[in-house]
Amino acid sequence: MFNKKSKNFSLSHFKSDIPAAIVVWLVALPLCIGIAQGSNVNAFSGLIAGIIGGIVVTFFSGSKFGVSGPAAGLITIVLAGIVTLDGDVKPDDVSIFFLAVFLSGVIQFLLGLFRLGVIGYFVPTSVINGMLASIGLILMLKQIPSIIGGYKDLNPDAYSNYTDAEKLDLHFLTKIWIDTQSAIMNPTYGAVIIFTICLGVMLLWELKFFKSRKLFQYLPGSLVAVILGGVLAYLFSSMGTDSGSSLALVAEQKVGLPQAVKDWDFKNLIKFPDFSHLSNPQVWLVGLTIAIVGSIETLLSVEATDKLDPDKNISPTNKELKAQGIGNAISGLIGGLPITMVIVRSSANINAKAKTQLSAIYHGILLLVSVFTFPWLLEMIPTASLAAILCILGFKLLKLKKVIEMFKTDIQGAIVILTTISAVLATDLLKGVGIGFALAMFFILRKNYELALISHTDEKENETVISFAQIVSFLNKGALMQTLQEIPSGSKVKMSAVKCHTMSKEIQEVIVDFRDISSKKNNIELELIGFEKFDFINKTNS
Repeated sequence: MFNKKSKNFSLSHFKSDIPAAIVVWLVALPLCIGIAQGSNVNAFSGLIAGIIGGIVVTFFSGSKFGVSGPAAGLITIVLAGIVTLDGDVKPDDVSIFFLAVFLSGVIQFLLGLFRLGVIGYFVPTSVINGMLASIGLILMLKQIPSIIGGYKDLNPDAYSNYTDAEKLDLHFLTKIWIDTQSAIMNPTYGAVIIFTICLGVMLLWELKFFKSRKLFQYLPGSLVAVILGGVLAYLFSSMGTDSGSSLALVAEQKVGLPQAVKDWDFKNLIKFPDFSHLSNPQVWLVGLTIAIVGSIETLLSVEATDKLDPDKNISPTNKELKAQGIGNAISGLIGGLPITMVIVRSSANINAKAKTQLSAIYHGILLLVSVFTFPWLLEMIPTASLAAILCILGFKLLKLKKVIEMFKTDIQGAIVILTTISAVLATDLLKGVGIGFALAMFFILRKNYELALISHTDEKENETVISFAQIVSFLNKGALMQTLQEIPSGSKVKMSAVKCHTMSKEIQEVIVDFRDISSKKNNIELELIGFEKFDFINKTNS
């Protein structure tokens, strides 16, 4: 497979693929850790997903430049899934959720096997944008406690008024509010300073001046942010915690890797899923949700990556779903987060002039090496700097400018986006997306109802012309019947189906009844044009 004859795995482009892999690795490393932090699991779970996404998924994928790993778009699903299946547990103890990740991989593989890679194209863009925007908004809101400097064990009495069962049922916005209040009561000013500086760095990297310079293209803002954050955290800690200053960060406010990583204790390092819960319907529901949302996000990333591809390669979607399925199944088996193809890393791969799929595989190998060669460096990263990265990611998912523009060009699409966001915030991701999808379908059906037939009446000639669109379904039956009922006696009626190629039997029955009964009863002169192709009308011709 890895030979010069293999187009996507050619070793002849080693000199181009290695620099590209380093760039992608520098982008992926802080993101893997940050997404794990946002998902309330240990950093190693995020790194596992990045390693498998880089090595395993790429090996089976048909995308030349696509890079897979943990995605910000799945954070809220992961959080909800962990609370539903494992409850309020430690980040290292989410074995039932890992079973759901494994099942999501099996489901994804079956979606690809049965050639259902086209499902992403049937979800309205407005619903997808609403889903991503709601995820982005929730992602930013969840960082507020980390920005202020709070951490879970800072105020153990925050949830003292709730039973364990009530804690599980708390709405996520309520939890954010409780955690924020707790953080405000015990702020860490060092965390606020680190967040502010890291956010400023990330925003600078978004400016056109920085984007146009090669140096900054190869040195991602997220990497600079975590390095600065680590240095500041070290300096604040070396100052000590003076009375009233609250600059120093405690261990809970930094990235934590399992002790097994530092000890190379592979036996305790790998976390296996709990297969005893295989009959639990909630596990299957969470797995199905991850599979569907992850598949849609992957298919959207595939489409976006192909558009960025300078060679305009077309990636096979079904093959990609099978590759993602294999990756998620393995990730769930060894304690990793869900995986999707990620547009941020994929675009970085293309911009870094990668030539083959080996660049993505090299980046996965670099992630693996970095975990075991300098884990102590990774543990110095403060959660406040990761909060800055996640806020930028969340804002990009929000796509506020695009929503504002839609109010000028597509008011219905904008309404769907806002409805989806509101529904997700009020309920949860799956229900919210369902509500947005239902509203989008309503607008589509209403437009079909309005455009399927066009009626025009010339009062001087006492003539009504009814023209049918390409597709006329049973949904248009009411509109047609109402139009025909309003035609006065003694009129002339022309019905044209020249453009129509699909007409439901219900519509044809209405036309036959009008032709054979109503038109004769009301002395209406009827002319049918282009109906020869519809068997029901011809067979019942009197």
